Amino acid sequence: MFSCFFDMALQTSLKSRHLLRLNARSIQRCFSEDAAPGGAAQKKGLVLGVYHVQDAQLGGEGGGEYKFTPTASAFNKQTGGRLEELIKEAGGRIPKGKALVYHNLDPEFFAVALSGLDKENAEVNTSEQLDEAKENVRVAAGVGAYELRKTGVNHILVESFNDQVEAAAEGAGLAVWRYQDNKAKEDQKPIPTLELYSDPDKASWLRGINKADAQNFARKLSDSPPNLMTPSLFAKATVDALCPCGITVEIRDKEWIESKNMTAFLTVARGSCELPLLLELGYCGGGQEEKPIVLVGKGVTFDSGGLCLKPCKGMMEFRADMAGAAVIVATLRAISILNLPVNVTGIIPLCENMPSGMAVKPGDLVRASNGRAILVDNTDREGELILADALLYGVNNFKPKMVMDIATLSSGMRTALGSAASGVFASTDSLWKEISEAGTSTGDRVWRFPLWKQFSNKVTHTTFADISNVGLGPGGDPCLAAAFLREFVPCGDWIHMDITGSGKLQGKGDVPYLVEGRMTGRPTRTVIQFLTQFAKTHH
Repeated sequence: MFSCFFDMALQTSLKSRHLLRLNARSIQRCFSEDAAPGGAAQKKGLVLGVYHVQDAQLGGEGGGEYKFTPTASAFNKQTGGRLEELIKEAGGRIPKGKALVYHNLDPEFFAVALSGLDKENAEVNTSEQLDEAKENVRVAAGVGAYELRKTGVNHILVESFNDQVEAAAEGAGLAVWRYQDNKAKEDQKPIPTLELYSDPDKASWLRGINKADAQNFARKLSDSPPNLMTPSLFAKATVDALCPCGITVEIRDKEWIESKNMTAFLTVARGSCELPLLLELGYCGGGQEEKPIVLVGKGVTFDSGGLCLKPCKGMMEFRADMAGAAVIVATLRAISILNLPVNVTGIIPLCENMPSGMAVKPGDLVRASNGRAILVDNTDREGELILADALLYGVNNFKPKMVMDIATLSSGMRTALGSAASGVFASTDSLWKEISEAGTSTGDRVWRFPLWKQFSNKVTHTTFADISNVGLGPGGDPCLAAAFLREFVPCGDWIHMDITGSGKLQGKGDVPYLVEGRMTGRPTRTVIQFLTQFAKTHH
């Protein structure tokens, strides 16, 4: 067992943490490894925006089908109209998701990226469940920053895009970051530093940078090779990330897990020579007597499928079967910087799912920590087993006001939604409304699936046990998995997020400010936003 606590010289007590203000120093302290290397001469770039406007909508400025943002318009005047000349030469329009890079416009900047924003008066699109104004800015800021990064710029200034400062910071921060820790030093490309240009709203900028850095950290954890992100190494990375930010970390070993009768969890882990661990994380931003929100994350650091072995092709992606755990660690680090007035407890069971002579077999019967007998119909459905014990521990020991589990649980979720959204199963309509609003705001959307009794009946209808980790098919796998988990959260407010499609590899044309073929770190920003909303409405 190991515990870590925040340096008391930096803060007089955990109780007073919520009085700290969000500032650049706190972000630098908790995200220092993401800073660009120092010592290099600054080569500056600037990201500006331009709207696509129909002719009938045009005011007095410009012609064709474009309209500069106020900041870009001011820069155009500063350059004697040169920016306007260049966009006219380019055809008078820059589509959303595209940016043009210009040089020699201003002596202060090596390069200037002009990014397309689509329409000016974008708003929340209810049918798309998307705040298009914010998402358009994320795309524009991200694409512009990425194009500047390719020119060798090491310091990028980003405009406010009509007061959408936080979204601009998120898009730029996500677009320029890369996981390249294991490449030779000479092959690593510097990650540019980012700064808000010509706007006083530094607080919103820092909030956006914090959220982007959190998602980038989840991307880093998820993308790490499985031999470099074993349960013990994941635990170490968690300690290194969370302790400096004032979050307690308890690392529970195999003996402790056995003492809690978490047999379902241990059954999965016994196929690997890597010992299982359970992380218990604590953030105390609310009152001492306030019940916490419990976040439970699936932490399978590599999933081979066990004896029900997955196909070799594509198996490498399952190094990210701990994406749910990564999201929780990243979220806790972010909310500590944001000083949210809420108590949050994280529960993360860590293990590998491997084939061996000790591995669990199809047809085995195991018991969860509450004594319920589980029939293992498929060893590749290990997530249900480890989450069952983790959920029971979280509910019984912390009596939470709400429970949320996040997991890459069912390939059927990817079949249903692709990477367009994370699947959500919510026990109440009010919880669904809050998580849906969070996804609409962040652009990292969620979609609701049913918790019908029909699915519960299918997982509990078994001759040899109380419950099956597969249930009666065919089809409906994501709903059956959720129904299984619900049996271990029998009452209270609960959300299950299945991120199989959204939380792993970025596909072609999915999110313009993320990297194709790399892990996404989703839905970190949506969970942060949900907790922010929850803290306001339930404080």
